[in-house]
Amino acid sequence: MSRLHVVSGKGGTGKTTVAAALALALATEGRRTLLVEVEGRQGIAQLFETEALPYEERKIAVAPASDSGRRAGGEVHALAIDAERALLDYLQMFYKLGSAGRALKKLGAIDFATTIAPGLRDVLLTGKACEAVRRKDKNGRFVYDAVVMDAPPTGRITRFLNVNDEVAGLAKIGPIHNQAQAVMRVLKSPETAVHLVTLLEEMPVQETADGVEELRAAGIPVGGIVINMTRPALLDNGDLDIAARGARTGVAKALSQAGLGGARRGGLADRLIDPLLEQAREHAERVELERAEYAELTAIGLPTYELELLPEGVDLAGLYHLARDLRKQGPI
Repeated sequence: MSRLHVVSGKGGTGKTTVAAALALALATEGRRTLLVEVEGRQGIAQLFETEALPYEERKIAVAPASDSGRRAGGEVHALAIDAERALLDYLQMFYKLGSAGRALKKLGAIDFATTIAPGLRDVLLTGKACEAVRRKDKNGRFVYDAVVMDAPPTGRITRFLNVNDEVAGLAKIGPIHNQAQAVMRVLKSPETAVHLVTLLEEMPVQETADGVEELRAAGIPVGGIVINMTRPALLDNGDLDIAARGARTGVAKALSQAGLGGARRGGLADRLIDPLLEQAREHAERVELERAEYAELTAIGLPTYELELLPEGVDLAGLYHLARDLRKQGPI
């Protein structure tokens, strides 16, 4: 079985970006990865600057060559899972209702079923991703080395992944029970890992900690924590301490030496002190907060990975840059 990487995170943390970068990072040395979208936002297509993804697996990128340059990069394929189409596949696979399923779609029954029963929708979405994990080619080899799922936010990730357990308990026998159990065998196997994306901010960090606890309680393997959009400290510890205390000593003189006028009271250098000190205080407060949140994350006891904030935003080149950063930080 190939490896399943589920990527979740609080809204606004950049989980789709991280999932895409991870798919690229895993597609090294000729490996093939599948990047799966389940929320219908077409975020993957936007990141890879391609047209909207259909309900079929399609190659969207070629990963860079290995760091040694000895082996070419692998391929990244993508799939946007549509719950309605997945239900039609399910009806055909287990009940041979191909034409009847299409008739139900025309009557609106498929849309009704996937809308009125969110649990059924989650079963179909996770089931399709797990099918890709288990699929083999005609030679008996797994089609994909890894499948990366851009999953729902942390607040509902455990319910989303664990819904098949509930279905298996409700349907004691038959194909629905068997399918739900097969999916849960994948999701709870050592080959699955749920990675949580966060920022060094209080709410995302707390939601990450809560998510890890819920996943562990449900018996779903947790992988690592990706700290996204990190920013370097612009001042060393000594300067941060000075900034936090708002010290004016020597600042006017330093500005004067830099050619910004004399250090006398009321001069240009003197007028710049307070705005600069205010910015420095804000920076020192941010660094202190981020260090505290980082300590909270490391206390969870999971591997952590850091991705820097890209000032110009994430375009295709930025995505490859983030993928390289992930690879340098070791296996994920």
